[in-house]
Amino acid sequence: MINSVGVVRKEAENCNCLQVFFVSGSFKVDSVEAKKKEENFRETLRDMANSKYEYVKSFELEDEVMLPNLMVVRIDGRDFSRFSQVHEFEKPNDETALNLMNSCSAAVLEEFPDIIFAYGYSDEYSFVFKKTSRFYQRRASKILSFVASFFAAVYVTKWKEFFPQRKLLYAPSFSSKVVSCASAEVLQAYLAWRQQDCHANNQYDTCFWMLVKSGKSVSETQEILKDTQKQQKNELLFQKFGINYKTLPELFRQGSCLFKKKVEETVKHDENGNPVKRLRRKAVFVHSENIAGRSFWNEQPSLYNDLGHFTKDIGKIEPDFIRSFQFENKLLPLTWVVVRIDGCHFHRFSDVHEFEKPNDEQALKLMNSCAVAVLEEFEDIHFAYGVSDEYSFVLKKESELYKRQSSKIISAVASFFTSTYVLQWGEFFPHKELKYPPSFDGRAVCYPTYNILLDYLAWRQVDCHINNQYNTCFWMLVKSGKNKTQSQDYLKGTQTREKNELLSSQFGIEYNSLPVIFRMGSSVFRLKEAENGVVSGKKLEGEVVVDHCNIIERCFWEEHLHILSYS
Repeated sequence: MINSVGVVRKEAENCNCLQVFFVSGSFKVDSVEAKKKEENFRETLRDMANSKYEYVKSFELEDEVMLPNLMVVRIDGRDFSRFSQVHEFEKPNDETALNLMNSCSAAVLEEFPDIIFAYGYSDEYSFVFKKTSRFYQRRASKILSFVASFFAAVYVTKWKEFFPQRKLLYAPSFSSKVVSCASAEVLQAYLAWRQQDCHANNQYDTCFWMLVKSGKSVSETQEILKDTQKQQKNELLFQKFGINYKTLPELFRQGSCLFKKKVEETVKHDENGNPVKRLRRKAVFVHSENIAGRSFWNEQPSLYNDLGHFTKDIGKIEPDFIRSFQFENKLLPLTWVVVRIDGCHFHRFSDVHEFEKPNDEQALKLMNSCAVAVLEEFEDIHFAYGVSDEYSFVLKKESELYKRQSSKIISAVASFFTSTYVLQWGEFFPHKELKYPPSFDGRAVCYPTYNILLDYLAWRQVDCHINNQYNTCFWMLVKSGKNKTQSQDYLKGTQTREKNELLSSQFGIEYNSLPVIFRMGSSVFRLKEAENGVVSGKKLEGEVVVDHCNIIERCFWEEHLHILSYS
């Protein structure tokens, strides 16, 4: 008898694949031959990862922003009209909410030294990287998801600081994209475009909400403002409400820009109590009527040195520039889209937060809870598989989510996952403070066929086994007194069987008895109906569940055709 969790294999009667059933409790190994086959199966997993399945990596496309193009990451609140309504933001502008956005942008500049300048208003922010930046090897999907993810995490973290009496009712998220600017002239046009948009939107919104507050219906207000020009809106505000638009706070009319400049700070006091001051580079907020003007830009050495000079003032923005700013790469139609997110610097994050090694079950359950939230938020995501600090989300083949715009899909998933992680932290770690916000980067890959998609998922589960087995051996050696270098040298070149023997002989651990969540990772999907044997307890049709099962063998998929709607 083998206690705890084990593996029983048998030939399927009606299919050619080899079925693997994972069952809790005790079971009997039918023969020595079956046990030997099981060991051989485990030993072949490493080779499978490096040969049979690893070809799926060839479907990942490079999206490098080539030098000398300037990179701008623009984030936008996802469905923030609803978010602001649910959280009762003041209309047309909530100063506290804007200050929260600004505080998050300051955290972004502090986190990413390559970001030189930021401009934002309402629920959007644009971050400009220095022209020589090689951040993340200039890979657009990684950069846009990382920034959106970090911004979302900081937003949740700082919520109570700005709204101490108001509960954050659900996780906010942001979509983002990378705008490539071929020159300083193009960057100037981009910034002018965003600030002109700020002026136009704020003027319209101010008129709109003043009319609504005066008793007009939404439809009546829209009709009154239809086709009105700037001067007409100014006159409406002044004559009807006594508001001089130009006297409204600069924060509302002009937006906010943020960059690092040298400021004098007191660093200490001498023996006589006199302040000792030094010049330090510090991020400062500035409100300017024209952030794209030469008079503003070229007076800031930190801007023109790292981003370039503006040689003339800009008037009308070229339509071709605007079209390029709005361009979106789209994923191939009728292909399976996988969005894979990975924790950024999670080795450090897990050390700082004292996660149990080699696996912290609570941390894994938090990841799984976030994945469930993603499936509940995005109906087009039908399946997810996760291990450690990564998760792969599979969109249905026919999905038209965000019109298949790659950047929006990646950033929305990564930022929603991250903000949910921060929001739910206390549920899984009630006695552990979140010391700094986590972040995740992401990518989207198209797989053209059902079989290639399943090979991708098999590759991730094989990788789960390999990594978990190695990490279990590594951390047991470290805990036994070896240092990390000695442990790495000890395991170098060892095969699956040798690692299993090490765990058994030196530490009394049977690898196959370890919890399945560690060995198999986690699969997240919706139930077609109450499926006894797949999940414990009574579940409702359509409910999102987490299971720890073998997704390498095809029989799992044949038993659950509804997950990927394949027949």
